[in-house]
Amino acid sequence: MGLRWKLVLPPALGGALLLVAASAHGLVDRPLLSTLAGGLAVVLAIVLLANELMVLRPLAHLGDPALPHGDDDSDEIRRWDREIRHLRTSLAQTQASLEQVREDWRDARTGLQRSEERFAAAVRGAHDGMWEWEPENEVVRFSPRWKAMLGYADDEFPDQYESWLDHLHPDDVERVQEEIGRHLDGALTHFEQQLRMRHKDGRYRWLLSRGAALRHANGRPYRVVGLDTDITRVKRVESIIQQIAEGTDGANGDVFFHALVQHFAAALAVNCAFITECVDHPPTRVRTLAFWKSAEFQNNIEFDLANTPCEAVVKQGLTCVHRSGVGRMFPRDAAYESYIGLPIFGSGGEVIGHLAFFDTREMSEDVLAESIMRIFTARAGAELERRQALARLTDRPPPRL
Repeated sequence: MGLRWKLVLPPALGGALLLVAASAHGLVDRPLLSTLAGGLAVVLAIVLLANELMVLRPLAHLGDPALPHGDDDSDEIRRWDREIRHLRTSLAQTQASLEQVREDWRDARTGLQRSEERFAAAVRGAHDGMWEWEPENEVVRFSPRWKAMLGYADDEFPDQYESWLDHLHPDDVERVQEEIGRHLDGALTHFEQQLRMRHKDGRYRWLLSRGAALRHANGRPYRVVGLDTDITRVKRVESIIQQIAEGTDGANGDVFFHALVQHFAAALAVNCAFITECVDHPPTRVRTLAFWKSAEFQNNIEFDLANTPCEAVVKQGLTCVHRSGVGRMFPRDAAYESYIGLPIFGSGGEVIGHLAFFDTREMSEDVLAESIMRIFTARAGAELERRQALARLTDRPPPRL
């Protein structure tokens, strides 16, 4: 039943009950009863029309912005109309705000995705390993690249704090944990330490570990995110330079040559190292000035350059590196597997000798850089020229009186 008939039903039922009661008690005769019934029908029609015009139509258009609205507070429907109009306006504004928030969220998500892609690309390009740690529940996550730096596949290294601690060098544990604690306590703005981690092959790799904590509003850290960089090669170069520099500091002449080959052999972990001077020009033979082999000095020798890896070094002034197979290429040196040779130049640019290293094992890719070696070959060239100048002075006949 619609609202229209619900509004008419009460007066219609009331009027009908009155007519029935009056007829039952004989209060009115039949003609008058018919007249009253007709009057009731007219009244109901008027009520129906009034309801249509004053209630139903205004209710049907409540809050319609296309229709004018009045300010008569005595009319409940007009007050409802104003309230509904106000609610519709507020709802439209809320929907517009939500749409703007939704658009901002989409833009932020797109920007975050792009930032993550750029960050991931930068990390892959830098060959750094990323890690995350949640101190509150000890949850740790290591990236596949981080695990690969230690020689592990992604499923071979557990994402556990204890696994990381077990691979940390014992001498670094206390220092690193102390620095992490200071950062978590807020004493340090970020965490940065050089530390050693055990590789799958059992050797230790040097890592530069850097991280920063993400904190709650109260300052309590809930996550630490960091990047580790393999600096093993850098640390090895530092160690070698320091070892050779300290070993040759203050040495001159033959003492310098002996210190140079001994400390180079120890720093590079090779079996044989020697330094030579050219015997003739153009060079076909060389003579050793210091010869280190099997952890001790050997007697100096003189040998032909032909059919040796030293030939290209001295005759062409080239740095030659054979990481493996040198014994197969040069049968005279069949006892060795790898070789490095660097020319020693005089002040005039000519080759006056060379520095050479042999080893019975293959040489790794992270062998000392040529540019670092040239620092010491330049010093050796100066010492060699000084030695030759002193020899010429010694051989010069005394002046006539």
